[in-house]
Amino acid sequence: MSTLMDVPAGKTKREVIDQAVIRFAGDSGDGMQITGSQFTNTVALYGNDIATFPDYPAEIRAPAGTVPGVSGFQLNFSSEEVHTPGDSIDVLIAMNPAALKVNVGDLKANGIAIINSDSFKESDLRKAHLTTNPLEDHSLDKFRVFPVELQRLTRSALQHLGLDAKAMDRCKNFFALGMCYWLYNRSMEPTVRWIDDKFKKKPLLAEANKLALKAGYSYCEATEAFQISYEIPPAQLSPGLYRNLSGNQALALGFVTAAKKAGLKLFLGSYPITPASDILHELSQYKDFGVLTFQAEDEIAAITSSIGASYAGCLAITSTSGPGMALKTEALGLAVMTELPLVICNIQRGGPSTGLPTKTEQADLLQALFGRNSEAPIPVLAAATPGDCFWIAVEASRIALKYMVPVIILSDGYLANGAEPWRIPSVEEIPGIPVRFATDPEGFLPYKRDPETLARPWAIPGTPGLEHRIGGLEKQDVTGNINYEPLNHEKMVRIRAAKIDAIVQDVPNVLPSGDPEGDLLLVSWGSTYGSITQAVKAERAKGRKLGHLHLRYLNPLPANLGDILKRYRKILVPELNMGQLLWVLRAKYLVDAVGLNKIQGRPFKQNELEQKIEELLGRQEAR
Repeated sequence: MSTLMDVPAGKTKREVIDQAVIRFAGDSGDGMQITGSQFTNTVALYGNDIATFPDYPAEIRAPAGTVPGVSGFQLNFSSEEVHTPGDSIDVLIAMNPAALKVNVGDLKANGIAIINSDSFKESDLRKAHLTTNPLEDHSLDKFRVFPVELQRLTRSALQHLGLDAKAMDRCKNFFALGMCYWLYNRSMEPTVRWIDDKFKKKPLLAEANKLALKAGYSYCEATEAFQISYEIPPAQLSPGLYRNLSGNQALALGFVTAAKKAGLKLFLGSYPITPASDILHELSQYKDFGVLTFQAEDEIAAITSSIGASYAGCLAITSTSGPGMALKTEALGLAVMTELPLVICNIQRGGPSTGLPTKTEQADLLQALFGRNSEAPIPVLAAATPGDCFWIAVEASRIALKYMVPVIILSDGYLANGAEPWRIPSVEEIPGIPVRFATDPEGFLPYKRDPETLARPWAIPGTPGLEHRIGGLEKQDVTGNINYEPLNHEKMVRIRAAKIDAIVQDVPNVLPSGDPEGDLLLVSWGSTYGSITQAVKAERAKGRKLGHLHLRYLNPLPANLGDILKRYRKILVPELNMGQLLWVLRAKYLVDAVGLNKIQGRPFKQNELEQKIEELLGRQEAR
């Protein structure tokens, strides 16, 4: 829906629309992530609901101007609630031919393409493996194309500052950003303040970037090429104080909050790995909140240092991605055997091996459930949205501390790097996390269990009279002494499994959104939540009887899940893998579920899900 408004001279028309999807694309050195982040922060401050999708190149130093080196940032901002960064894009800013080649397929017909025409020389076209110039061969005729000499115009705006050509060219992303602020009637002030803070020790560069930003805005005002600008009113969000938050930032804040609620110090042992490294970066800034971060020499040292910190009485966490989880496997078994609280964050990415290090996937579910030697069950939770990562961190910490177990959190690159407006909760909204250390040596036994949770006591080293054994060898029931007896081993294995099963008492029953029973139930986990929510909403508007059940607890599963599955004629499980949750549901509940599987390093699009729904139900069944 859109309307046209009269506006003052200088802008002929302003069109009011509900939402827009914009993508910035260029070389990794073109500042596309910064540009997208600044545009995101500005529209968030204005009050729009947002969803973002940063897309990084997999190669650290891919040759400039080539397809492997293209970096992108997509943003969907709206006056209504949004759950995805959008299927197709309304505006594409392409800084070179490679960026145009990679992204133009997602641009809507009659969409706007703002193209840096200074980067379309013969040599630039060769780097992108283009035989003709898209600005001349009519391949872009179905779009509204605006070739802009970004390099020349930026240099012209900055030539009086005395900077060299390379320094001036680095500001052209802010020229493009200024154009976008004009196009969508957004204030430049938040970005001006950010530039002043970012470059406060380099005032000349601060001035250059601000001038480039204002030059881009003024260019749109002066040129007659742009006849319409757009206005997207603020969204009607729930009342409260909001901030723009990525999934990795949310995890970090969640762990700091959980530690404060538990009255413990927080320890992170981590080895840098994409896309989990930002958790380490973020938590390193919270030293004043009793947070200790340790950048280990490898993944094994990272998790074992965290196990040691847990033994010493900290809320201990470790963060990694799929390849790092493989290296942590033996130590995960040690955490299971010692029965110490620990949270392991797996920010999933495309694999196997190094795979697609900057692309998203959710193919580590079976690894999380079963990827250890012998019988070593671990509770597994998965976040649904960037903001939900906060609550998952708090909940995983609570379970780990209550049941004295390691807990795995599954996030992924899409959630980790994506952002959304997050309402900051009050302290009272966050449940307390009680912790009780063993202090009395009278009757102390290291594996004497709580009758409700089967948790063993947490005894801090150095507490008088509470000396006990710790390690990976099998423990004797109750005493914790090393024991190799067959019946004792079986008993301990079953007790550890029963403790994980007991966590189901803390897992809330699930209720599907949409129709409580009907023709089709979509079951999801992780980052597929947003696109499935949008698709189900659209298909129900056509009269279909659909339900959507999203699982945040994957081990143990909710107690009423089997009953919910029986209420629908068909079950669809969309996943960014080959069908891992599907395998679990079919095996555990004997349901004839089918999968929709995508392994491209990219999230589901809404239309992909709608097509599968219509394939399963048939177009004639819509009422």
